[in-house]
Amino acid sequence: MTNEIMTKEKLKKKIVSAISLGCDKNRVDLEKMFGQLKEYGFEISDNVENSDIVIVNTCAFIEPAIEEAIMNIIYVEDLKKKGLIEKIIVSGCLPERNFDEIKANFPSVDKFLKLKENSQICQVIESLYNCSCSKPVKTFKRILTNSPSFAYLKIADGCNNACSYCTIPRIRGRYVSYPINDLVNEAKLLVANGVQEIILVAQDTTRYGEDLYGENCLIKLCEKLSKIKDLKWIRLHYLYPEKIDKKLLDFIVKNKKMCKYIDVPLQHIDNDILKSMRRRLDENETRNLINTIKNDYPEISLRSTFIVGYPGENRKQFKKLCQFIKESEFDYAGFFAYSKESGTASFYMKNHIKKIIKNHRLKVIKKIQNDITTKKAMSMIDKVVEVLVDSFDSQNGEFIAHSQNLSPLVDFGVRFVDNGNVKENTFVNVRIYDFDGSDFKGEVV
Repeated sequence: MTNEIMTKEKLKKKIVSAISLGCDKNRVDLEKMFGQLKEYGFEISDNVENSDIVIVNTCAFIEPAIEEAIMNIIYVEDLKKKGLIEKIIVSGCLPERNFDEIKANFPSVDKFLKLKENSQICQVIESLYNCSCSKPVKTFKRILTNSPSFAYLKIADGCNNACSYCTIPRIRGRYVSYPINDLVNEAKLLVANGVQEIILVAQDTTRYGEDLYGENCLIKLCEKLSKIKDLKWIRLHYLYPEKIDKKLLDFIVKNKKMCKYIDVPLQHIDNDILKSMRRRLDENETRNLINTIKNDYPEISLRSTFIVGYPGENRKQFKKLCQFIKESEFDYAGFFAYSKESGTASFYMKNHIKKIIKNHRLKVIKKIQNDITTKKAMSMIDKVVEVLVDSFDSQNGEFIAHSQNLSPLVDFGVRFVDNGNVKENTFVNVRIYDFDGSDFKGEVV
């Protein structure tokens, strides 16, 4: 096969599938590659074992993600040895972080795709099959890998924040905003294909446009997106706290298409920890921001993320974080045990916390937030909410949906039984009658 020269007609009969790992930003990269592959003529399949070419789209943010990526590469290597697939391409963050090492350890992989090569995926496959190389075509078309009711819109790549624990700047480079017109055109294509909700993502959405236009343009971008006729909802993820101001919050509340929901990664509350993490807000500024949101903008649901077991975090600092979680009563929050990553500033710090202690702290703080979230969820009983229907679970005979205050794939879902008139990718009003710990239960009204 290696020495055989293949025609484009034969090549287009190849079936491509992918294993997608990591964050929603990584997902967007894969969906754009799928769009190019589909336009070229390849068949896209969700069955890895019934494909000719498999893309393993990896995450390498922390060690557990690298381990997951390696397990999946080993899995597809085994499929190749059995003759079930022909070519393996590894894309995403892993080739950027550990290129020489993984290339040496995985000889069965045909191509380790650097991020800058994503737009040349068709040409890469042509070269693997000794097919004459065609010219890359710029396209905004994407093949969604989630429910067609919503889509992520990646508005920038890279990051300039240089947080002490984070590998992203080394992997993805400096912050680069994408042009407004390109993003609006991409959103229009998504909406034309039935997408009802656009979720804006980047490593830091709040700095959008500063590198490209010399000023912050997040609101300007959202204003242009909100003028897309058939787009119903716009949601903001990954808003860094130091850039959130009343102007942005007022815009979210006043614009009918903006979901009353923000995702704000805070990471900690203790001043010494925040300073060591290289976070830009101190404790008082963080508390003032949270109080402003909760008191002046009560309609906005608030999600955050926190790290426990950061180097040097003592019992007093951890208890302070726990108390902050209790007082703040976040609608949703994610917690992660600190991961020691080579190449980051915190890797070289002293007083790293033992794994058993980190896991214990993780368990304790998750329990605190779970009690808060459950209490808030139970307060929704008997309320009627508008939801966007994402999918149908044929096994349970239930539709799965989400509301403005619930981000899909991140927060709880709303499950309800079909009343005979419900369709996927439409809006319905649902009365919440129960919460089972993982999803709301409702009935169509």
